[in-house]
Amino acid sequence: MKRRKFIALIGAAVATPLAVRAQQNERIRRLGVLQSFAKDAPESARIEAFRQELQRLGWTDGRNLQIEYRWETSDLHKAAMELVALSPDVILVSTTPALSAMRQATKTVPIVFTQVADPVSAGFVASLAKPGGNITGFTVFEYEIGAKWLELLKEIAPNLARVGVIRDPNVSASIGQLAAIQAAARLSRVEVSPLGGQDGKDIERTVTEFARGSNCGLIAVASPLINNNSNLIISLAAEHRLPTTYPWRSFIVDGGLICYGPDPIDAHRKAAGYVDRILKGEKPADLPVQAPTKYETVVNLKTAKALGLTLPPSLLARVDEIIE
Repeated sequence: MKRRKFIALIGAAVATPLAVRAQQNERIRRLGVLQSFAKDAPESARIEAFRQELQRLGWTDGRNLQIEYRWETSDLHKAAMELVALSPDVILVSTTPALSAMRQATKTVPIVFTQVADPVSAGFVASLAKPGGNITGFTVFEYEIGAKWLELLKEIAPNLARVGVIRDPNVSASIGQLAAIQAAARLSRVEVSPLGGQDGKDIERTVTEFARGSNCGLIAVASPLINNNSNLIISLAAEHRLPTTYPWRSFIVDGGLICYGPDPIDAHRKAAGYVDRILKGEKPADLPVQAPTKYETVVNLKTAKALGLTLPPSLLARVDEIIE
């Protein structure tokens, strides 16, 4: 055997066990995930996108990463405490209620959030540019989006005179969205009625009472109450023939008329980037909170036809997706 080939074989024999040992000795990092929706809900696609982006960045569940999930639960505080007890390196949290529960559970474990409306006013971060503490992430929208929802509704139903806003009066984000809608409505000379309440029964009662008027429409703002009662709201809008705007594409897939809002998939991909940076040593305090940059408008033509609406060509020309 030639000397050069012999040396190459010896080198390969030595290198292979070293590579195997290095892979075996690679420390497995632990990631906690707290979600306020069910595992089989349409929103779970966001977590799949998050997981895929993590894998693209080099983190694979079961190899160098262990992901612990807590899905929809009646006790977010208990679920948050359970995750913290597992000593994760970082935690992903979606929605304001879930983040509030996690913030009470730990002041030290790094947290990356998504789907949170106003983290500064809620006291989660010191500022968007410099979060401080152990929390950073991606806001779901700015309150001014409420004016866009009203604008869409007026474009679809020009004779609109009254708008019912389905919101949760106990959630600060709902209050901010309602205020933005009311400010825009004054300029449009549209009467705004707050609807909703504590649960689905309140939603059904207030929408039914509101629908007795004429030239009415609905705006369903973004909040856990609205998300958890999406099918009820869609059915009420159909029953009372009320043009309605929604915050998410999932409402339109299920039969809602039109939505305008940030792309939640995009936010979760970006959240994976922050998790990657934290696992590599960066601190949440140094990662600025980011606002959405990608918005989408989706319309359901079948629903429009059922409501007797002819959508303006100018609107159809600029929507991102048409469901027929």
